[in-house]
Amino acid sequence: MIPPLAIPTLSTGRLTLRPFAEGDLDAFAAIWADEETTRYVGGVKTREGTWLKLAGYLGHWVLRGYGQWAVVETASGRLIGRCGLWNPVGWPELEVGWTLERSTWGQGFATEAGERAIAWAREELGLTRIASCIVPGNERSIAVAERLGMSFDRMDTFPEGHEAAVYAMAL
Repeated sequence: MIPPLAIPTLSTGRLTLRPFAEGDLDAFAAIWADEETTRYVGGVKTREGTWLKLAGYLGHWVLRGYGQWAVVETASGRLIGRCGLWNPVGWPELEVGWTLERSTWGQGFATEAGERAIAWAREELGLTRIASCIVPGNERSIAVAERLGMSFDRMDTFPEGHEAAVYAMAL
């Protein structure tokens, strides 16, 4: 058996950011099956497509040494989404990003998880700048980026050719 990846587990007041596990598939697939939740992050995924996302998130850790965490509401133990660092080939810039279950929107979870991921990036990776690459019109994510301290930096392009509004800040 190959040993598991050395992905850290982080905590906030209400959340646990931990490595994804195969047992997360059903809960994560339910999040990715919601059209409104996935509207600005590539759209609805099948269960199989969600499995590929999980595999990609774990692979990003192997290739880059950082990546996405499973976001768990600590009190209930319920998986509510993902948050972390992302910078695949062709991406506009290393970013912190998030996708959370719609029932949790408006409770500050994305900001809380984003703050913790940014702190880890500054402390462990020595980053001096962080961005969020957001599809224009995604006002909820723009508001989170601004609450995290970012401001509009520029327009850029995602690898698929779609526009990206890059919000950024110095760390």
